[in-house]
Amino acid sequence: MEKTKLVEKIVIFPEKSTNSRRIFLSNIDLGLVAYQESVSFFDPPRMTFSEACKKLYRALEMLFVHYDFFAGRLVPSLEDSRRLEIDCNGAGVVVVAAKTETKLSQLGELVKPKPELKQFIAFLHEENEEEMEIKDLPLLFIQLTQLGCGSLAFASRYNHCVLDGVAVREFQANMAALTRNEGMIVMPNPDRTIFKARNPPIISHPHHEYSKPTQTDHLYAVRIRANPTFEQSSLHGQTHIIHLSPRCIVNMKKAALGDGKLRDCTTFQVVAARIWKARSIAAEMQDDKVSTMLFPVDARRKIVPQAPIGFSGNALIPGFARATARELKQVEDHVLVKKVQEGVDRLDDKYIRSSIDWLEVNKGVPCKEDSFSLVAWWRLGLDEDEFVWGKFKCTTPVVIKPGLVYILPGPKDEGGLNICLELPHDQIKTCQRIMMEN
Repeated sequence: MEKTKLVEKIVIFPEKSTNSRRIFLSNIDLGLVAYQESVSFFDPPRMTFSEACKKLYRALEMLFVHYDFFAGRLVPSLEDSRRLEIDCNGAGVVVVAAKTETKLSQLGELVKPKPELKQFIAFLHEENEEEMEIKDLPLLFIQLTQLGCGSLAFASRYNHCVLDGVAVREFQANMAALTRNEGMIVMPNPDRTIFKARNPPIISHPHHEYSKPTQTDHLYAVRIRANPTFEQSSLHGQTHIIHLSPRCIVNMKKAALGDGKLRDCTTFQVVAARIWKARSIAAEMQDDKVSTMLFPVDARRKIVPQAPIGFSGNALIPGFARATARELKQVEDHVLVKKVQEGVDRLDDKYIRSSIDWLEVNKGVPCKEDSFSLVAWWRLGLDEDEFVWGKFKCTTPVVIKPGLVYILPGPKDEGGLNICLELPHDQIKTCQRIMMEN
């Protein structure tokens, strides 16, 4: 691949002064103090690259008046120096324009995270970042790259503690609208106090979705000198795509509903159950080991009172399904789908409050033992917006962290879903065989 060349690297500030304030971070937010990277692709626009950049810069200046917290920095809390909060100090966001001779056709399957995609975030890391204090690191980096064929790549690197996937979707919709010289779609509300722990904490449920921290876990500490980026792919595994056609998904549902023991099931529930079974068996877990699958559930409408429209924070909390490896091998599909459904249904207001209080007491992390997390990106609609330079072709993570499985949209001409995961070569064939069983 051709080397990506920097055109310019600037800092975008809100177009007008914003009120000085600090944003409280909930225990949900504090478990996500790490950077997430993704890239989207567009066909060649009917404008010059310079014009596209100017439209983006102007839109961001207007956007950060409303998203002033994204233009701020993480700092120790004034109330508790062991916690972090966002100082809305208007320090700005790093935005890059770049060019490469690489053509879209040279990248192969665009929805598959791979090393070639790293060129589109090539300038989104600060020099000597690992030595920087966290208060000096921008919370958002953006790179717009023109490819050799004229197509555009729009990449972002943002600190996950600021927004979850639902809020990112609204942020992106607002950005796209402003590039089209239209108004804001949804006004953001970053007040996370609705997810504040109770005093004193009340833990009313066991919380298998979390593990107590070890000495190497620092999610709740103020990490002064650290590079808070999600781990990169491991050396022994490789990223793989398993495509599920629309017909394959229909057959999965028929298998789960065929005996009448389930009234209904969603696409996510039946696909999640099959991924859980396939991945756990492929990993050759011992029969008595308990496999835990985590999956984000939106708590915005589950808490009382409900989160406001435009809630801009993290409200996706881990639901879970658990079973022994023996059960995963022996039970029928409907049993596993039911466990996934129970993982969603148990998350009512009382359970969510208990989980937040558990985190307050234990400073825990998502379950780490014999577990993995399933992220349903396809349901976020991240590739539905239209910027002034065109509509999305697709959006994908740049890399897959070990222990994460993404459900991405299938190719537009085929439909269905792409299951994106990292497994060693000797396990992926078993995983794929079980995924495709009728």
